[in-house]
Amino acid sequence: MTSMLVASAIGSISLLWFTPAHPLQIPLSDWTPLAGDHLLVDTLNNQGYLVRADHSLYTEFPVITGQKRIVRYIGMTYNAATPDWNWVMKSRHIKGDHITYGPTGRFLRLYKDGTEYTHYGIHAHRSEMRMFGEESRYQSMGCIIVQSAVLDIIEATYELNGEALNVVTQEGIPWENITEET
Repeated sequence: MTSMLVASAIGSISLLWFTPAHPLQIPLSDWTPLAGDHLLVDTLNNQGYLVRADHSLYTEFPVITGQKRIVRYIGMTYNAATPDWNWVMKSRHIKGDHITYGPTGRFLRLYKDGTEYTHYGIHAHRSEMRMFGEESRYQSMGCIIVQSAVLDIIEATYELNGEALNVVTQEGIPWENITEET
């Protein structure tokens, strides 16, 4: 009888640990994309989070976001800070500029509120090793720059979601946004 109670208590403790209120963080190297995953980008701390649909599991990785200053780029003058927004990644492009968009030129375009075409997206960069080694990771012209291995995972997630991925960019992401369905 006592062994059954102990086993029952241990089982209850294990179940509590794995409930959505207590998500498990796993290393990016162990992450396997699934349909329903979504991406959160904290532009205050320059961290990205891939989160399961039920918020039971997540992984995190460094990102580079916008410079937070006025720039003139591709014929436009604008504040290069990555805006706080709800996006849907809805298209994939191959750019000829293999410096800005990394060795493969992959660019995953973000649509504001899922409908409005923008120039924002997620991509790698040829100088990613140097860029991620800098103290400040506010270096892009507004896009989200990730390391090539992370781009592979994000692109696979986009494909598993029927070539659409929900993305939120926000300056400071409260823990609740990672741990609870919103």
